[in-house]
Amino acid sequence: MYKSIIRPIFFLFDPEKIHYFTFSLLRFCQSLPGGKSIFKSLYQFEDSRLEKEVFGLKFKNPIGLAAGFDKDAKLYKELSNLGFGFVEVGTLTPRPQPGNPKKRLFRLKEDGGIINRMGFNNGGVDEAVERLKKNKNVLIGGNIGKNKVTPNEQAVDDYVYCFNALYNYVDYFVVNVSSPNTPNLRALQDKEPLTALLLRLQKENKKQLQVKPILLKIAPDLTDDQLLDIIDIVKETKIDGVIATNTTIGREGLKSENKNEVGGLSGKPITQRSTEVIRFLAEKSNKAFPIIGVGGIHSEKDALEKLAAGADLIQLYTGFIYEGPSLIKKINKAILAS
Repeated sequence: MYKSIIRPIFFLFDPEKIHYFTFSLLRFCQSLPGGKSIFKSLYQFEDSRLEKEVFGLKFKNPIGLAAGFDKDAKLYKELSNLGFGFVEVGTLTPRPQPGNPKKRLFRLKEDGGIINRMGFNNGGVDEAVERLKKNKNVLIGGNIGKNKVTPNEQAVDDYVYCFNALYNYVDYFVVNVSSPNTPNLRALQDKEPLTALLLRLQKENKKQLQVKPILLKIAPDLTDDQLLDIIDIVKETKIDGVIATNTTIGREGLKSENKNEVGGLSGKPITQRSTEVIRFLAEKSNKAFPIIGVGGIHSEKDALEKLAAGADLIQLYTGFIYEGPSLIKKINKAILAS
C-alpha cells in the first residue's frame, strides 16, 4: 500500500514539507487508542536470533534508522515502533541553527536517490536532551557535529560540548566530520585533526563513570589511502567503530533532472560504493573493529550484501523513504532465512 498509494501522494509535495507532515502523522496515529499496537503488529518482527551484541551494546535486531531523519530527537519512540533495532538522532550541534537556505532537499525519482544540503539544521543539543530524558527503552545513538560559524580550529570544543550534554541520554556516539553541507567540515577527516578530535573525545569519555562507544562516520568519497588512514586512526584512538558511509558529492550516472543540485547524494546511486568501503575496511583491518553499514539499502539483497561485506549492523534512510516501513521487517526475515 505504501509504494502504490501513500508514496505517490507524498511525492507530489515538497520533500522537506512532507517530511514534517509525516512526523505529525506518525505522532497522531500512534497517539490514538490502540495506535501503537497496530503499528507494532504491522511492522515489528522480533526473534531472539536477530539479537546482536556490538561494542558492548545489545541490539534487538541489526537494523537502525540513520541520523538525519530524526535530527532533534522528536520522534524516536514512534519510529522504534516501526521495527528499528536502534535509532540515531542528530546531527546535533551545541547551538541551534537554521541550516542552509531552502529549497535544500531534492528527490531523484529516476535514480532512487535524494540530494540534501540541509546543513545541520537543528534546535541545539540541549533542547534534544530534554526530549531524550523521557526515553525508556529505545537504543539511541547520538550523532554530533559542529556549528557552521565555528571555525575548524575550535571544532573540538563543539564536539566536546555535545558529547558531555548527551552523555547520560544516548547509548553510543557518532562523530560526524563527513557531511558535505557544512563548509570545510570534511577537512576534519584529515589524519592529524581527526586524530586530535577523537583523542580529545576519548579523554572526555574516560572521565565518565562508564565509557561509552564512540564511532566515526566517514564519507564514501575517501580514497584507498585515506581509508587506510581511517584504519590507523581507529587503532590509535581506540574508538569503537566506523559508520560507512555518509552521502557522496559524486554525480556519476544520474538521470534525474535534479542531479546537479549541490549537496550530499544518498540512496541507490551510492549502494555499490558504500558496500565497497565496508568491504575494504573489513578486509584491510582484518575486521579489527565493528562497522555500521549505511548507504543505498533499498532491498533485502542490499542489506545482506552489506552484512556479507563486513557490516555488523546496518542503517536505513533513503531506502526507508522510498520503500516504506515494511522494508525493516523484510530485511529481518531475510537475515534469518540467509
